[in-house]
Amino acid sequence: MSGASGAPIAVRVVEALRAAKVPVALVVSDGARAVLREESGMEASALAARADHVYEDSDLAAPIASGSVPTRGMAIVPASVNTVAKVALGISDTLLLRSAQVHLKERRKLVVVPRETPVSAIHLRHLATLAELGVVVLPASPPYYTHPTSVADQTDYLAGKVLDQFDVPHALYRRWKGGQL
Repeated sequence: MSGASGAPIAVRVVEALRAAKVPVALVVSDGARAVLREESGMEASALAARADHVYEDSDLAAPIASGSVPTRGMAIVPASVNTVAKVALGISDTLLLRSAQVHLKERRKLVVVPRETPVSAIHLRHLATLAELGVVVLPASPPYYTHPTSVADQTDYLAGKVLDQFDVPHALYRRWKGGQL
């Protein structure tokens, strides 16, 4: 998690991965801690209790900072434009950023969920750079064809779209079926 709005999406992704019995390694940046508290009323320790492995963002020696440690992939949910820029520029001065660089160099699945609006040309350039590198850019844009009736419905949809990128089965949203939901 980086420090952008969208903490409920990250919480839901962690919960859904846990429910699917997919191991979760969690890194929460300092900015994300504040956003998590503000948007979810949750302390990082409560989210950490739902993960299998928890690492401090300052721990550059954590196993996930090495390409020799296999992973299924990585999702940065939410991804601040600051984090997007640093990943696009190859900056890796925190564990979150170093892990993203490892996924890039090892050509492993990396998903970023940017949560910023409007976006500037600079933001778009960084997102385009990530897309050119093979990163899945999954904007936090909720659908309307699912006829959401709550913010939770929209959050579940976005969390489900993240899980889809890793082929993790879920029932977080109803899929499009040729006009029938």
